[in-house]
Amino acid sequence: MYFQRNGGAAIQKMISEAIKNNKRQITVTGDWEIEQTILLPSYFTLILENCHLVMADNTFCNMFTNEYCRTLESRTAADADHDIHIEGRGRVILDGGPYNGLSERNHSKEGRPHISVNNILLFVNVAGFSVSGIHVRNQRWWALNFIYCRYGQVRNIDFLSDYTYVQPDGTRVQGLTRHEYAAVYIKNSDGIDLRTGCHDIIIENITGFIEDDSVALTGLNGQLEQMFNVTDLPSDIHNVIVRNINTASYCSNVRLLNQGGVKLYNILIDGVMDASRNSPYMDRGGCGVRVGDNHLYGERHSLPEETAQITIRNVYSRATRAVSLAGSITGLVLDNIQSFDGCDVKIDNQASLF
Repeated sequence: MYFQRNGGAAIQKMISEAIKNNKRQITVTGDWEIEQTILLPSYFTLILENCHLVMADNTFCNMFTNEYCRTLESRTAADADHDIHIEGRGRVILDGGPYNGLSERNHSKEGRPHISVNNILLFVNVAGFSVSGIHVRNQRWWALNFIYCRYGQVRNIDFLSDYTYVQPDGTRVQGLTRHEYAAVYIKNSDGIDLRTGCHDIIIENITGFIEDDSVALTGLNGQLEQMFNVTDLPSDIHNVIVRNINTASYCSNVRLLNQGGVKLYNILIDGVMDASRNSPYMDRGGCGVRVGDNHLYGERHSLPEETAQITIRNVYSRATRAVSLAGSITGLVLDNIQSFDGCDVKIDNQASLF
């Protein structure tokens, strides 16, 4: 397949020319190799129509970010980017391309950049956004990552992560099994991640195979959050709807985690279908929906009032555990949790419920 080279520069030029001519929308077609990050400005719609964008070999950059993602201007609420939209029409593929070897183990060492450059899309401090109608392939880490973003929609997204593991002799083998996690070639390649400060967001109609978590809502105070901290905005994650998740997930279809004082509340998860049966990519996932963790990721575990008003309904899982609970949770509602095809545990409750 032939890809036109220097697609990042070409698409950025199209955006700049549109802005110069007082236009707030462009349409990109065709197959492009992306060698640099495409910066999306405020009040702009990028239409991708029947196109395939692939990261160039040996690149260490995002495919898309909001314009002020990596500048100091993105560190206060007043400097937020606004109303950025990516709309896929027809068959649209965003492809991580050949893996660049950057991982959570080796990033930020020996001159390597932070692992966040491996997000296909990274939005930080964006008020008003949407991403829809795309196929994501071969993500190098989390595919779509949102930090301090609000009033958004992510819908109609299909994934296909790399699904190989590496044998001791270096041979890559297709198809992941539960006992091969340590040898997975591209680890932690989530689908959609909402991190600290995200609120009033709908995620729906998500399909495909994801090597780690399909959708993760994660409130921590780690290096990533400190890098992209918005100083005058709360770090809480709240008012999020996640529905119609029909994925094969090697770890969890939906993952909720908050520690270190970050609050996670007013979350609705409605409609999670485990699509891993007879999958050529994996045998069985870890969890359908996972809330909390006994492992300490931050300074402390969450308090009961910090993980609150979580509703989980209509879960159909063949994972090792359909629903897994840990930590302290206030106001949890579970409704219509179903297991099938050898799911060992319907509800694994190690949490303190209030």
